[in-house]
Amino acid sequence: LFLELHKRGISLDASTISVVISSCVSTGTFGTGLQLHALLVKNGCDVSIPGGSSLISLYSKLGQLGNAYHVFHMMPTRNVVPWTAIIAGFAQSWEVDTCSRLFYLMRQAMIEPNDITFASVLSACTNSAYLGFGRSIHSLEFKMGFDLYTHVSNALISMYAKSGNIEEAHYVFENIPCRDLISWNSMISGFSQHGLAKNAVELLNQMDTQNVTPDAISYLCVLSSCRHVGLVEQGQRCFDLMLKRGLNPELDHYSCIIDLLGRAGLLDEALDVIKKMPIHPNAVIWGSLLSSCRVHGNVWIGIHAAENRLLLEPGCAATYVQLANLYASVGYWNHVAEVRKLMKERGLRTSPGYSWIEIGNKVYNFKAEDRSNNKLNEILPILDSLACHMELSECPAAANIDLQYEEIPP
Repeated sequence: LFLELHKRGISLDASTISVVISSCVSTGTFGTGLQLHALLVKNGCDVSIPGGSSLISLYSKLGQLGNAYHVFHMMPTRNVVPWTAIIAGFAQSWEVDTCSRLFYLMRQAMIEPNDITFASVLSACTNSAYLGFGRSIHSLEFKMGFDLYTHVSNALISMYAKSGNIEEAHYVFENIPCRDLISWNSMISGFSQHGLAKNAVELLNQMDTQNVTPDAISYLCVLSSCRHVGLVEQGQRCFDLMLKRGLNPELDHYSCIIDLLGRAGLLDEALDVIKKMPIHPNAVIWGSLLSSCRVHGNVWIGIHAAENRLLLEPGCAATYVQLANLYASVGYWNHVAEVRKLMKERGLRTSPGYSWIEIGNKVYNFKAEDRSNNKLNEILPILDSLACHMELSECPAAANIDLQYEEIPP
């Protein structure tokens, strides 16, 4: 309608254009929103508070934070709405330092934050390095009475859980006056991230007793936690319950249940789930089954998994390496040589695996087969100790631990 009026030469004021810009942000028609901004500039119109806030959100969603801040800076007047919009924009891009600076400037300008401001800032403080800032925001919102807002508490749960403080996350959850589905999912996700699968399963069961219907995200979080700690029975029950309630599992759900069964050595059951999938399994699913076959020494299902993964990702060098490791685990060295030869013919190479961990504000990097690490003499005995603990606990992968981190000779 707006475009039709514009074509007819009907002049529209800045307020009308601002309303249309807001609609563009809501519907995702960002290109039209940018054209409307250009029209405002061309007509020499000042950006209103609603229009400016919408433009800030538009540029933020496009990742153009510089333009978003320019719009904010050029606004003649600003209330809590544009302040919140610019803070939310930087929060979405994890620019926590800028968020904290803007929040401080907002307070200096005597603008009181609202519930959306607090939720936006807290959502950015998921890194443990910013936990102190997050706690100060928590304290302020509590003093101002915003702890009664469910979406603010939900942001707090995620902040504490993702920064390693699951007890505080659970405390916030337990004290929410009126929980919604996001509250439950945030807490279940937090338990899952911390390997507390039994707590996640228990919380899923509590949802039934409190007449809260779990959604696909609820089940995905529980399945993910079950697969990481090997709760096969609980994971299968969760998956079956999802089907019983008419929820259609997506690839992520299938990936979890197949990985759960595979890690437990139930490879035939995992393959059966794949065969019954109403959607085509992706490379991740076949790769998960292949890895499990490697651990448990099931060559034939492993070959089947590798062939199907290579159909989807023919240039994936990692699949060839996994297949070669599978052959090596059962002593099929001729087949190992054939796979290596095929990799060479196709010019496929694998990059060394990397891992890293942050301790005391310092990041430590590790690379597979790296002999230059000056802490190597300390690391290797610890790895040997871990391998011994795995064997004593009858971990299925323990018997193959040497082959898993030993490089296949060229």
